[in-house]
Amino acid sequence: MRHTTKLVALAATVALVVAGCAKKEEPGGAAASDELCADKSGAGPKIGLAYDIGGRGDKSFNDLAAAGVKKALDELDATCEEAEAAQEEPDSVKEERLRTLAEAGFNPIIGVGFVYTEEVVKVAKEYPDVKFAVVDGFGEAPNVTNLVFSVEQGSFLVGVAAALKSKAKKVGFIGGVRGPIIDPFAAGYKAGVAAVDPAITVDMKWLSDKGDAKAFANPAGGKTAATALYDAGADVVFHASGLSGGGLFDVAATKPDGTWAIGVDADQYQTATPEQQKRILTSSLKKVDVAVFDYVKAFKDGSTKAGFDLYDIKRDGVGYSTSGGHLDDVTGKIDEYKAKLVAGELTAPSKL
Repeated sequence: MRHTTKLVALAATVALVVAGCAKKEEPGGAAASDELCADKSGAGPKIGLAYDIGGRGDKSFNDLAAAGVKKALDELDATCEEAEAAQEEPDSVKEERLRTLAEAGFNPIIGVGFVYTEEVVKVAKEYPDVKFAVVDGFGEAPNVTNLVFSVEQGSFLVGVAAALKSKAKKVGFIGGVRGPIIDPFAAGYKAGVAAVDPAITVDMKWLSDKGDAKAFANPAGGKTAATALYDAGADVVFHASGLSGGGLFDVAATKPDGTWAIGVDADQYQTATPEQQKRILTSSLKKVDVAVFDYVKAFKDGSTKAGFDLYDIKRDGVGYSTSGGHLDDVTGKIDEYKAKLVAGELTAPSKL
């Protein structure tokens, strides 16, 4: 099914959100550009990558998806096009972003974030010969794959780490939006803390309880929440709030030794400033890059499957980071809990 007339009519709108990539701050102060998808000479998969709010340069979720595509460019002779999301955009713009990519011949098309689920399912039905994937998706269609993660397991492990390092016996959590995507981070973290010491208090702050996607691109809100948690006595704070987590790291960098922050999705120590690195204890890893690359490889091999493709701790799809050496004294203990999760002797809850 084609939508050329409709696309022409909306070209001015779509042009604002489909681009090589909006320029953003990268580690070391460099700006992101269209370099990722600049080379169009590859004969492999032609990937369309539609980012969530925050886009490439968020040092987390979106950057991991980009890293997976980069590996596909290097190893699978792929080419790509990036499409940026805009703040407060209507769902119709997401649909047209996906249609634009499909109309231009991109296949497969990957939506980064659960917010694309309904739009991907709708557009996938219009383009049955195009394969679609949604990171954290939950849609059903014959040509749609949902790349999902047992994030509660990685969060359980950083909860263990927080409990082992906390002197105050009080830790904190900052979540972007209450609901089925972020609640598992909070639940796993709380359970990991309790597994070590049930007497430790876990205080939680949410940047939104109304499904507001802007909560994931609100560093000022993250800073306010972090300040409140530290001021209330927490000495370790874990965030699952996308770009908003930068506010947590900024606050943690001003705190004394023994005060910690925990990152999410990517190893956020690697993209932090030197002052922030002194306070980043670990990160709960959600290996979106691995899932995206695996999906593109499956597409090239003709083996993609509709439904849910789960990345759990047994598959090394989630975990925790050790950059900076701040966990060197407790890594052995954390790995004991990890082994029990892998063996099924422990279960990390996904609901609060």
